[in-house]
Amino acid sequence: MSSCMKIRRILSISVIISILAVILVGLAGGLAVGTGFVAFLTVLGIVPRLTQLTKTVTKARYYEWAVILGAAAGGWFSLRDHTFHLPPLILAGIGTANGVFNGMLAAALTEVMNVLPILSKRIGVQEKIIYLMMAIVLGKVAGSLFQWLYYVDL
Repeated sequence: MSSCMKIRRILSISVIISILAVILVGLAGGLAVGTGFVAFLTVLGIVPRLTQLTKTVTKARYYEWAVILGAAAGGWFSLRDHTFHLPPLILAGIGTANGVFNGMLAAALTEVMNVLPILSKRIGVQEKIIYLMMAIVLGKVAGSLFQWLYYVDL
């Protein structure tokens, strides 16, 4: 066997190994994120709490399937390179709805986890908790505005 064929064989083996490594890392990352997502939903009891609040306990299966299908669709769209050619006004509405959803999710998580009372007690500002909350809200708003105005081309 000539030296050129040996080099080609070694290169093809290294390409196969690198592809298998990428597949392994991708599967491990997906498994870690999926497991964390399921643990997050299970520990916080998002679906049962949502069914209680909306008085639709009999429809819990639909909520569970909505979460599963939403996670699968989100994973699929994040792996694809989709471009939606929509007018800026519609994009602004979608961005606003996304920001409201993320902000309310963060607020719900802090409420469920009782983060703010514990934090205010630890840093000694129990009487000034409203200022702590306003600082968090204004920081989130400023960060979101900075991201949208600086990084997003409309």
